[in-house]
Amino acid sequence: MKIWVDADACPGVIKEILFRAAQRTQIMTTLVANQLLRVPPSPWIRALQVPGGFDVADDRIVQEVEPGDLVITADIPLAAQVIDKQAHALNPRGEFYTPENMRERLAMRNLMEELRGSGVDISGPSSFSQSDRAAFAAQLDRFLARQR
Repeated sequence: MKIWVDADACPGVIKEILFRAAQRTQIMTTLVANQLLRVPPSPWIRALQVPGGFDVADDRIVQEVEPGDLVITADIPLAAQVIDKQAHALNPRGEFYTPENMRERLAMRNLMEELRGSGVDISGPSSFSQSDRAAFAAQLDRFLARQR
């Protein structure tokens, strides 16, 4: 199993949790982004820079992910593709995407996009909180413990 991180929009505190988990569990963790990323020196952590462009990082993750891998992303279409490949997807707020909740999430995302496109002022997600950080860490720990 490997961990893939959609790193362009991943909060720094989540990356730090992932760095510690990679060291502790010795699971290869790859951060994919279209910008240069700094990662701690470790045989278990690497940064993969892809060219700029719409969904280039997402496409690379989908290309590389294998069944059973874990992908960290807040991108719902990417999560859907990951699940289609029999991998796991966890968002930075500690919620797993599943085949059961994916249709609803895609529909909600599309509705919000349509509303924004028609000029309706829709607020974005709430600020990332300490409880989001704790929920992510707990879900990640439980997932990694089940994989052992």
